[in-house]
Amino acid sequence: MRYEKDITNMINGVCLINEPMSKHTTYGIGGPCSYFIKPRDKKDLKTILKFANENSIKVYFVGSGSNLLVSDSGIDGIVISLDKVFKNIVFLTDTEIYAEAGAMLGKMVKLCIGKSLTGFESLIGVPGTLGGALIMNAGAFGGEISKCISYVDIIRMDGTEHQYKFQDIEFQYRSSSFSKDEILVGASFRLEKDSKENIQAKRYNASQGRKSTQPLRVRSAGSVFKNPKNTAAGYLIDKAGLKGTASGGAVISSKHANFFVNSGNASSNDIVALIRLARKAVMKKFGIHLELEIKPLGFPKGTFDV
Repeated sequence: MRYEKDITNMINGVCLINEPMSKHTTYGIGGPCSYFIKPRDKKDLKTILKFANENSIKVYFVGSGSNLLVSDSGIDGIVISLDKVFKNIVFLTDTEIYAEAGAMLGKMVKLCIGKSLTGFESLIGVPGTLGGALIMNAGAFGGEISKCISYVDIIRMDGTEHQYKFQDIEFQYRSSSFSKDEILVGASFRLEKDSKENIQAKRYNASQGRKSTQPLRVRSAGSVFKNPKNTAAGYLIDKAGLKGTASGGAVISSKHANFFVNSGNASSNDIVALIRLARKAVMKKFGIHLELEIKPLGFPKGTFDV
């Protein structure tokens, strides 16, 4: 590795060389990345971003790997994860919470519910870190994380810090306007008080809805495709007759057709094959192009086209 000594000596956090990404994705799929880094603090993070920027090294930001499909060929560059490192969660007031981007979304949701704060109940059980949830504008059962945002703190590739107010950010269905050249480090949310009974009822409905419709006890990356307007990707894939279809070690879930499962030994190519199959079948039957919700890393351009 060309920069191995430089990178390992300049930070206090963890730097793993040729680290298999299969260890860091919920799919359990992915080849080695050149450098897998968990910075200890903001100083570490700024140092590595500036170094990468000055040396034209590609940088990829990941959370807990719950929404990723990484190529078996791996990733040439630096992968930075704030998962379980930038994880502090504090209540600024009775109704305002600040959480770092590496905090698990589920923990933040539970803490807010425990304080009788409403706004996050529908997100109970959604996997991943806060940073990834913000970038994807995570949501479920009618709720989206962006609805409660006050501001978001980021660090740019040159190491400078910046804060976005809610009105500075454009949120859409499962997307946001954050740049790929900046990493989210924390965010503040304003919520409202509600009765414990109302909050627990909303939490229960969301939790039961997830348990009854999604394959939660198997390896997946959540929903593979975004829902097209006025319909659901899972419904379209199901009606195209693809539930239970397998490619190598990957299977389109018989419980929810928008979940593609690693049955134990799936490769990234197995998942790609199912993605291409689903896209082709849905386009042929309904004339609808399915847009990816999962984030692919390390694949050549055009890999998922049909």
